[in-house]
Amino acid sequence: MARKVIPVSNLKLPQTRMFAVQHLLPRLPVPSLQQTLDNFLLTVKPLLTEEEYLNTQKLAEEFGRSRATGQKLQELLQERAQKLDSWLADWWLHAAYLDFRSPVVVHSSPGIVFPVQDYHDEQGQLRFAARLICGALDFKQMIDSEMLEVDMLGGQPLCMTQYYKILSSCRIPGVKDDKIVCYPPDKPNPPKHIVVAHNNHFFALDVYGSNGKPLSIDQLHKQLLRIMEHSEHPTPRVGILTTGHRNDWGRVYKKLAKDKTNKASLDEIQRSIFILCLDKPLEHGTPDTRVSIVANQVNHGGGSQWNSGNRWFDKTLQFIVGNDGSCGLNYEHSPAEGPPIATLIDHCMDYIKKHPKEKSPVPGMTEPRKLKFSLSEDLLQDIDKASDRMDELVEDVDMMAFYFSEFGKEFAKSQKLSPDAFIQIAIQLAYYGVHKEPCATYESASTRRFQLGRTETIRSCSIASHEFAKAMHDETKSSREKADLLRKAVLAHRQYTNDAINGQGVDRHLLGLKLTAVENGMNVPEFLMDTAVTTSTHFKLSTSQVSAKCEAVLCFGPVVPDGYGICYNPQATQIIFAISAFNSSPETDAKTLADSLRKSLTDMRDILLQSSQAKL
Repeated sequence: MARKVIPVSNLKLPQTRMFAVQHLLPRLPVPSLQQTLDNFLLTVKPLLTEEEYLNTQKLAEEFGRSRATGQKLQELLQERAQKLDSWLADWWLHAAYLDFRSPVVVHSSPGIVFPVQDYHDEQGQLRFAARLICGALDFKQMIDSEMLEVDMLGGQPLCMTQYYKILSSCRIPGVKDDKIVCYPPDKPNPPKHIVVAHNNHFFALDVYGSNGKPLSIDQLHKQLLRIMEHSEHPTPRVGILTTGHRNDWGRVYKKLAKDKTNKASLDEIQRSIFILCLDKPLEHGTPDTRVSIVANQVNHGGGSQWNSGNRWFDKTLQFIVGNDGSCGLNYEHSPAEGPPIATLIDHCMDYIKKHPKEKSPVPGMTEPRKLKFSLSEDLLQDIDKASDRMDELVEDVDMMAFYFSEFGKEFAKSQKLSPDAFIQIAIQLAYYGVHKEPCATYESASTRRFQLGRTETIRSCSIASHEFAKAMHDETKSSREKADLLRKAVLAHRQYTNDAINGQGVDRHLLGLKLTAVENGMNVPEFLMDTAVTTSTHFKLSTSQVSAKCEAVLCFGPVVPDGYGICYNPQATQIIFAISAFNSSPETDAKTLADSLRKSLTDMRDILLQSSQAKL
């Protein structure tokens, strides 16, 4: 039986190295209402007409008056904040993830492309996969023993609870909402197996011997060979059911789980530490397109005729290993953000690179267990329907990943500018260059300096970024004027980032006020339903920086039909980007925006250098 999930706000953690300062972390604050309203008005100004702005300003003033609805909701929210370790955590888990009914694939779950590996056949694939398993289990040991070092940001410790939930956890679909099950190492009978997917078959593979130690690389290699031998031919794509609309998948899941054999296999998948997907060969591309092809594979699997059925997208972690040196992972987003996953990836890549000395075999190695599914004609039809819908989604995804090698984050640092802010302003300029207008922009900011912290929105589109973008297309402006506006835009972004990571952002506070009204049976105030709120949260640019030491890049789909998804990994002398759009939108094109982004970055570098020379 699955352990009942404890609400994250009630999770009790041990006082060990990994959680040594957990109890000292402050609670997420509730910003002052007036501050949020003032900042909100600043962020929406570039996005609204003068008439719309004046109307929104009036609604904000009414909402914020003493004894008005806004003040009442603020007081109720503050009361909630006094009772819980985080007033937001459980609300956010449900609002952002478990109540989200679109498919998790593309729309929610990111993929991460690993550095290309030096192997080109099935033997190399299995040898690499065995080392990857060992690296992940080595990282798991650090979590299990709670010896992982506390993450720091700006000299401040961060909440470590997300690490506790990325292994041995799984999302379970429901007809109206989903849930998460987690099997942590400090509970009875913790999982000792992973699940291996190959040719749409699933196998449970015990990765620990009878002495409790992990299998050796050689033992894992032999086990993976056995799995391949027992799955030479494809089987019905049960895993592709996890790609469906959550309500549809929830209904099918109920049917699937009624059968005892199916229920046992589902339990094995859900309880597993992670899934390893051994993929069939990818289509061949040019060196320039290879990283984009792999980005598609880790994001969605390429469709029913490729590897989308060789997945279980509800699982928190799926390592994906092809037979041509391509590899990566896909993760279900609800338990964690990108940075803990990036830390895991860096650990695995370091572990593999060091070519660990082969350990002695451990006793008690057991045969892999094939997970069987009993599929009625009705369920087979459900698989066909899910396959068709998945193929339509795959056809709609326009994904482009690339290396920008002109310069990296060290250039921004040399100009005494924040690298992240510099890149964000380049994205603003790139979008303006293509669409000739600004748009609502989401960048994720970590709030892990607070207990159970997740994210806040950095509203990257600002008055300052818009003024800079316009100036760059104004031939009457000098390089000096453009450089000054660039620095102002970077500074404005940096200030908003500081506010966001310190719990003083706009979006989570407004969400909290809205949910407070709903929870207390009150009407949602007109201000929270205003055009400015919907316009400024229709994020045509959904962006995220996920830094990894290795040459990895995270990728995800747009969050609105006419938008883009952009992720980047800034390194010392290069920046790795992944940009997505939907082919069904006539307004967006990933390559066009990528070309504009390359130009924006080099133009920004050039005006800074020209401005510096002009001062001499």
